[in-house]
Order: sequence, then C-alpha cells, then structure tokens
Amino acid sequence: MSRGGKPKNHDEPERRCIVTGDVQPKAGLVRFVVGPDGMVYPDVAGKLPGRGIWVTSDRGIIETAMKKGLFPRAAKQAVKTPENLVELVEQALASRVVELISLERKAGKAIVGFEKVKGWLAEGRAKVLLQASDGSDRGKGKLWTPEGGRWFGCLTSQELGLAFGRDRAIHGALAAGGLTRRVIEDASRLAGVRKQDGGKTAMKDTKTA
Repeated sequence: MSRGGKPKNHDEPERRCIVTGDVQPKAGLVRFVVGPDGMVYPDVAGKLPGRGIWVTSDRGIIETAMKKGLFPRAAKQAVKTPENLVELVEQALASRVVELISLERKAGKAIVGFEKVKGWLAEGRAKVLLQASDGSDRGKGKLWTPEGGRWFGCLTSQELGLAFGRDRAIHGALAAGGLTRRVIEDASRLAGVRKQDGGKTAMKDTKTA
C-alpha cells in the first residue's frame, strides 16, 4: 500500500523525493544527475548515466532543494548547482512536450484549431485538451475537458504552434493511445514547474490515456 492507502502499481517504478521524502511514481518527479564536472544536470528523459537524484516536479520544491543544499547531501559529494536550474528543467520539459505532441500530430492522433477540436470533443475522440496559456479566456471557455480525460494549459501559443507546425496555436487535442500518456506525464511535470493549471504540482495519477 502507498502512503495514501491506495494499492501500489508494481509495474510503475517509484522514487523518493529528496525534499519531501514522499515516494511516488517517477512520472511525477524530475531526475537529476551529477556530471563529470561536478555540476548538477536535469535529466527529464531519465537516460543520462549516473546515480539519479529525484525531486518532485514543482518549482518551489526544486528551489528548496537548491536553497537547503540537498543536492550535495543526496549525491554524497560536493556538487555545483546552476543558479538557473529551475529554468533549465522548465525549458527541457517544454521542449519534450512540444516534441511529443508533434509526433502525435504526424501519427494522426493530434489536431489543432477551435472547430476541429470542438468536433473531436463532441464525438468523444479527444482524450486531452490542450490550450495556450496566453490565449483568450473567453475563447478557451467555449471548450471543455474530455470526459475521463485531461486538460493542460501549460504551453504558450508559440510553443503549441511549434508542435503543430504553425507560428502559434490556441487549441489542440490528442486522441487516446500512442504517445498520449507520455504527453500527460510530461505536461503534468511542466505544469508543476510553471505553476500553472491551478498551480498544482505534477500529477501523481497519470493513468491511462
């Protein structure tokens, strides 16, 4: 059982946050590694060599890890922490989300544009609604979160546009399957770092998509 009293999913690896001490699925955390130069680097893809240091994907929590010197303690060695570490995490996650959406678009599982998105929502085809953080609240309010799905507003119109091969975009949607679950995981982490989507930390529940 997890701390919250829910059965653990043993198929989903878990790690402990060095700040909060909470054990949760890796999808809600950011992995950091210490490079050969003794510098702390974010590893949002989880592929860099070395012992991982895990922190909840939340701007305030990452900042606390820096201020309290928790990276050297977790690494058990002297390390250098970049002053812009949070920004590096943010940039890496945003690039990752944009890339994943772009791949979904090329696979025919993502669409862009108000009318097309509205059509997918009405037909029940959309699993994730994506809306630009700097779009009009009035326009965005005319669409709705898919039933049993997710909504994200952590990308700017320029970033969302880049994902769809445009200068900018306000509304997008993803179908279920494919890379959609990975988009949900990384968009949740990005929302926590950017403190948008209601200021929530990365979702611990990133279930089926």
